Amino acid sequence: MIPGFSYKVEATEGYARAGTLETPHGTVKTPIFMPVGTQATVKGITREQILDIGSQIILANTYHLEMRPGSEIVKEFGGVHGFANVDMPILTDSGGFQVFSLGQAGIGEGVRRKENLVKITEEGVRFHSHLDGTRYMFTPESVMQIESNLGGDIIMAFDECSPGTSSRAYAKKAMDLTHRWALRCVTAHEKIQKERIENGQLPQALFPIAQGVIYEDLRVESVRFIRDLPTLGMAIGGLSVGESKEDMLRILDTIAPELPEAKPRYLMGVGTPEDLIEGIYRGIDMFDCVLPTRLGRHGVAFTSFGNLKIPLAQHQLEKKGIPMKPGFETMVSKNYSLGYLRHLIKSGESLGGQLLSLHNLEYLIRISTKAREAIVAGTYENFRKEFWVEYRVNKI
Repeated sequence: MIPGFSYKVEATEGYARAGTLETPHGTVKTPIFMPVGTQATVKGITREQILDIGSQIILANTYHLEMRPGSEIVKEFGGVHGFANVDMPILTDSGGFQVFSLGQAGIGEGVRRKENLVKITEEGVRFHSHLDGTRYMFTPESVMQIESNLGGDIIMAFDECSPGTSSRAYAKKAMDLTHRWALRCVTAHEKIQKERIENGQLPQALFPIAQGVIYEDLRVESVRFIRDLPTLGMAIGGLSVGESKEDMLRILDTIAPELPEAKPRYLMGVGTPEDLIEGIYRGIDMFDCVLPTRLGRHGVAFTSFGNLKIPLAQHQLEKKGIPMKPGFETMVSKNYSLGYLRHLIKSGESLGGQLLSLHNLEYLIRISTKAREAIVAGTYENFRKEFWVEYRVNKI
């Protein structure tokens, strides 16, 4: 047991679960979508707005905050909580995805990497900052220290995130390395947590990450290894990184029976309306993704019927708001017409991207909340079927 942390499953329907995660900075009701605050801020969204739309937990990015301003500086403010003046649970990722993405130069029979940017060894990863070219070395031990400096409630283990197009041989190699690094993260984390408690700092919970790309046997092997580590929760990484949606769902179907009953399960970097509906159905408790705000900044809104491109000329005289089913309306969909939102986007006004980002985030949080209510009521299967009656997946 970690002081200040606990997780309890309150209801299930099939693989879908409703749970409660207690952290030193507050309670998180799962399933939940977590807005991504890459650089200690959700892009274009204020702290007050994040709270107003019902956010329970947000993310911060280890790589970006170590590059600028530096985790030691953030530590001087009392971690991300003090730096951003946010009194709610925070999860920090390990920076692994960002580091490895610096060096991806190809796909196919494995992954070729730009050796001058990224070099992977058993010890860790040597890379150059995307900001100024400064050389860095991330190891499982150093990442645990950086994440301790950042002070998130939940911290992620350092892993190798291989792309969805990796060969099986490369996926196996990366998975094995991820497992060895996970063991080192656990050891370093236990040592650092003792120091934190001795220094009067709040404890942190470590989530290791299962890998295996799109290979079912590797995914099962990785989940079994990661789930048995002495940690509060676990994550599934390396999905939504280039593979098809069908492959992602196939892997989630494969690992659903293997996921630990007593631990929260976090699907990393996945977050569209349909992803939440289908992920929850397959036993996922926690989601995050930059897509809601990225699409919002580019004029795309999530709706109850599929993605909607706001700048289209057909919306110029539209006095109605973003189309949403009853119960899923957002502050933005209720208060701003499509015609006005289109004007903001076409005029290059930053408010347009901010409002659409806020809308997209709130919709995902509403889906999470409604899904939880349905699981508790034993009606999630009907909830899922109703979602798909009029919803269409349309890539924009």
